[in-house]
Amino acid sequence: MRRIFFLAVFVALLMSSSARAQLVDDYNPPKTTCCWAATARNLSDQMLDWNQLGRFHAADEELKKLPPAPGRVVFLGDSITEGWALDQYFPGKPYVNRGIGGQTTPQMLVPLYPDAIDLKPAAVIILAGTNDIAQNTGPETLTMVEENMMAITELAQRHGIKVILCSVMPISNYTMVPARRVMRSGPGAAGGWTAPPAPTPQIRSIQRPPDQILQLDAWMKAYAATAGATYADYFSAVVDDKGMFKEGFSDDGLHPNDRGFALMAPVAEAAIEKALQ
Repeated sequence: MRRIFFLAVFVALLMSSSARAQLVDDYNPPKTTCCWAATARNLSDQMLDWNQLGRFHAADEELKKLPPAPGRVVFLGDSITEGWALDQYFPGKPYVNRGIGGQTTPQMLVPLYPDAIDLKPAAVIILAGTNDIAQNTGPETLTMVEENMMAITELAQRHGIKVILCSVMPISNYTMVPARRVMRSGPGAAGGWTAPPAPTPQIRSIQRPPDQILQLDAWMKAYAATAGATYADYFSAVVDDKGMFKEGFSDDGLHPNDRGFALMAPVAEAAIEKALQ
């Protein structure tokens, strides 16, 4: 079956390539990485757990053996949440990090039970939407993202869990992101890594247009007010006068660094306190 799947993936790749095939004036093929077999296996494994239910399965099972901690809050989100060292910014708090890098709102729906509801938290704080705008799992309409957020909110509330909806954060084009190192191969290559090319500008606003971020945030703030949820405005805490992520508070124009998380922490704490009152 695995061989058949690899063949299907290969055929699909060929078909997608032929769909946009045309003769070109200059030969400039996309860069490839080594190796096809490993890439196919990795893709196969990821597709078997598209929602990444397995990511926190063992940790969830261990946590469920313990009595629910009073004031437990589950942080649900993508790589921004995943990279947030909660014990550093909220010492002594029973906060649980369930962020998974790259996730979109449809991916967060299925793990909502095992990663949040089944842990019996007092509240769940949700930071999501930026990867939906970037089409990480394919194109979506604004309505589709909104309905996913509504479903997450209503499911949590149905189980007596307070919901905190966080604004999608701004991006910036201020930073330079180093290019990846490339493995040497081919005749005469001794192996090892090539020197990385010079850093290149990372234009985040192409993948995540600021106007779409503002549109989703405006909806989220209004929805929270009507749905009995709390709104955490991270956007205002980290945005500059140009509408971008404050320079020096993100190293890549998307993810907060330590200084950025320091601006977010009091916003989260105030929202949690308000939700649990």
